[in-house]
Amino acid sequence: MSETIVITGATGSLAIEAIQQILTSYPSVNIIGTVRDSKASPKSPHLLRLEEIISQYPNNISIKNVDLNSINEVREFADEIAGLVESKKIPPIRAIICNAFTWSLNGQKFSSDRLESTFQVNHLAHFLLTLKLVRSMNREIGRIILLGSEVHDPEIVNPLSKLGAQLPGDDNLDSLIKPGPDKTGSEHDMGWRRYANSKLANVMFMRSLNERLSKALEFSKITVTAMDPGGLVGSRAHDAQRTINRLLFRLFAILLPIINLFTDKLRSNANSAKDLVALALDQEFDSKRGYFNGRTVQSPARASEDDEKCEALWKACWQWTGMKDDETCVSL
Repeated sequence: MSETIVITGATGSLAIEAIQQILTSYPSVNIIGTVRDSKASPKSPHLLRLEEIISQYPNNISIKNVDLNSINEVREFADEIAGLVESKKIPPIRAIICNAFTWSLNGQKFSSDRLESTFQVNHLAHFLLTLKLVRSMNREIGRIILLGSEVHDPEIVNPLSKLGAQLPGDDNLDSLIKPGPDKTGSEHDMGWRRYANSKLANVMFMRSLNERLSKALEFSKITVTAMDPGGLVGSRAHDAQRTINRLLFRLFAILLPIINLFTDKLRSNANSAKDLVALALDQEFDSKRGYFNGRTVQSPARASEDDEKCEALWKACWQWTGMKDDETCVSL
């Protein structure tokens, strides 16, 4: 094995397709995927498909149980992978693909750490994982891929929600992880806001991490990108949507070939996975940084380019995850 790839949320709709494509096109890779519980019963169709892929490539992929709702589990996983790289039991990491996500459209959910789950899983866990693994990466061609979304931009109207991204003021950032209760009747739209805020935080993290890595000569060739995968019509995440929206996405899946003649905002899991794999591994994207819609460079939300807000969020996440200077090569 010559390269290691770490991907979170390995049973996700996008991840399954990406893993299949990577193993087909890059036979020298060693994929380490995380799942919440590989021994869940009954097994989901996605877990069964992942197990089928593993049976085809038993020497190229391994699965680790990591609950991103637990800061301790993420820290232990990162330490384990770093130890394997340091001891040369696995090659340095070529790519970290921060794919896992969750949302709560029917009311608030909290992690085992008693933090708001959407923000912890989508952003905070990946903040910690990435910073702890940077020094374990291939320092010539290492890439970090974060998942964004069109809804990270507060200026773009979301037809599925009345509320969009809106980060609290710097003196109230704690409300991202310990929010007050949703007002009755606002649970759905507040769920969308929580999701949008987590994606905005990812894009801001991309900006802040690129800036810090570029100043650290030893790690300056490691790149960070954030990718909008588009609206995945086949994502099982739509199971959490309102009934009318679930039905609409099922219809969109049937009509997708026609829809794509007019817009690429809606995409199949397989096509979006091709973009994700390209950003993570293709030579075409060597040394590329920034925000991408699929494989196309795109300007991120203006809200993500607020230097003071980016710095405040970075410091808050550092504190929330209990990061210590000796855990990472990246400065506070």
